[in-house]
Amino acid sequence: MTSRSCSRSGCDERAVATLTYVYNDSTAVIGPLASNVEPHGYDLCRRHSANLSAPRGWEVIRLATDFTDPEPSDDDLLALADAVREVGLNYGTDDAVGTLGAGGASSMVEVARRGHLTVLADPDA
Repeated sequence: MTSRSCSRSGCDERAVATLTYVYNDSTAVIGPLASNVEPHGYDLCRRHSANLSAPRGWEVIRLATDFTDPEPSDDDLLALADAVREVGLNYGTDDAVGTLGAGGASSMVEVARRGHLTVLADPDA
């Protein structure tokens, strides 16, 4: 899992919480860092999540008071293991995608993809 930065401009701190708005209820909700980046959520560092204030008439709900840095999850490791296993099963079959790079400049071959992971094999090995 790659670390994400705080969404506040000028802040390069690591995000530990996610802020979402419930506009119908005039509520801002701060909870643990979402596992996926959401288009309507804002990642916040520890300082910005603790100091957040809402406009007049809005309520701030904090699902936790102390947010910790997220650790890599088992899901990340399992996705990597599944991708490697899939390559092992498909290596040398028609599922291999072909040579990477413009005009075949690279000798590495893309064997499989799974989400954002790409498995490469060296055809010379």
